[in-house]
Amino acid sequence: MRGVHSAVDDIRRNVFTEVARLAYEGGDLSRVDTIPYKMIQGEVAHHRHDVFLERAIVQERVRLALGMNLQPAREQMPLSAAIHEADTDQKFFEEPLVNIIPFACNACPPKQIRITDSCQGCISHPCMNVCPKDAIYLDKDKHCHIDQDKCIKCGKCFNQCPYRAISKIERPCAAACGMDAIESDELGRAKINYDKCVSCGMCLVNCPFAAIADKSQIFQIITAIKRKEEVIACVAPAFVGQFGKDATPAKIKAAMRQLGFADVVEVAIGADLCTVEEAHDFLENVPEKLPFMGTSCCPAWSVMAKKLFPQFKDCISMALTPMVITARMVKKDHPNARICFIGPCAAKKLEANRKSVRSDVDFVLTFEELQGMFDAKEIDFASIEAGPEDNMDEGTGMGRGFAVGGGVAAAVVEAIHHIDPDREVKIEYGDGLRECRKMMSMAKAGKRNGYLLEGMACPGGCVAGAGTIRPVKETAASVERFKQEAPEMSCTTSPYLQRLEEVEE
Repeated sequence: MRGVHSAVDDIRRNVFTEVARLAYEGGDLSRVDTIPYKMIQGEVAHHRHDVFLERAIVQERVRLALGMNLQPAREQMPLSAAIHEADTDQKFFEEPLVNIIPFACNACPPKQIRITDSCQGCISHPCMNVCPKDAIYLDKDKHCHIDQDKCIKCGKCFNQCPYRAISKIERPCAAACGMDAIESDELGRAKINYDKCVSCGMCLVNCPFAAIADKSQIFQIITAIKRKEEVIACVAPAFVGQFGKDATPAKIKAAMRQLGFADVVEVAIGADLCTVEEAHDFLENVPEKLPFMGTSCCPAWSVMAKKLFPQFKDCISMALTPMVITARMVKKDHPNARICFIGPCAAKKLEANRKSVRSDVDFVLTFEELQGMFDAKEIDFASIEAGPEDNMDEGTGMGRGFAVGGGVAAAVVEAIHHIDPDREVKIEYGDGLRECRKMMSMAKAGKRNGYLLEGMACPGGCVAGAGTIRPVKETAASVERFKQEAPEMSCTTSPYLQRLEEVEE
């Protein structure tokens, strides 16, 4: 489903655009109540059975885009009644970050195995033969059916049918959740178990009904810019290729200045410093002090590892993430600046919401939300002219490679070889939280001793994050080209260590 543009993408992005436009235009903010009517016009519903339901869902998405909490259906009030809560440049999230709008949920059936009318009534009945619970029976016409009360959803019959007459149905949000955090409420609608959730956002981008959304700071960022705050953007390496073929890195930087950002900095430089720190940590600790080491840059992966495998929490690198390192570097030179991290990730919003990080990172935007700001200001990349000052040349190819799956571990190994050319390092990459859990289970069993483990909550890496715009393969190819343009890491890591010491003071 991901990578195929749909009406869900349009709804999500139009909300960001309208909220950004409201913030830029200012004035009477009670106009926020007109956004659902502007987006859903006329009397005939476009996607659901009722135009009023469509507007109510848009209203809740706007509420979340303003950084506010959802309202229960029984307590609905106009957006303008609480717009003062969003009209600030000092907004932190009140958890939860990722929310399911209950009346937008289709109450999709939980996992089921069904035999369709394509069953040919064959005499071999392989589906019956492999069923461990005798849940499959024949009707009078010798066609197969499943007793759902007996079925344990193992899928063995699904894999055996020679006619592919057996279907497997699962909630898309639940199938995408690597933490098994999607449950059902009393009405059969999806709900999130926040004790398990790590806010990766995979449910958000895999819901075909636009029923799941995360909170945004888009309104607060624009408010800070309009109040003449010095807001500096730190962009994650996955930004390359996100905004279309005309949007070169230099043009993106020029366009962001038009949005009001004082400057734009590559987070790849922070990734370089993170690489060096993790390389030294690995050499110092594995295997003498720790059996293995996990990388740190993906917050959803690191939270998952510490939540499900607490006995190995010290094995997950304590290095500062590239976002935090870059923010601290920028604030060292611009102590009064407000830092806005812009990236592909929903979980970064929660990372920045931690009390230990709030002083470093003031705001977090996803690429989708940034696109909403571009659309609100009607920025056309084809007509933008970038100058020499817009060149993006801070990071090395290693730091830029953090954007793709396996790129973090590859960078750390390269840095290790700079320090100790003879050191052999085994690596493993967990692509998505389900694979990360399997990887950690193998480590728990003692089968990954001496390894460097890289985990990414989003299958494909950061280029597949919940806040991305373009298909994964397309963006990964753009990142690879951008890597080739970057300088290589110096043969010595000493300059990087010196910068790390300055950042960590």
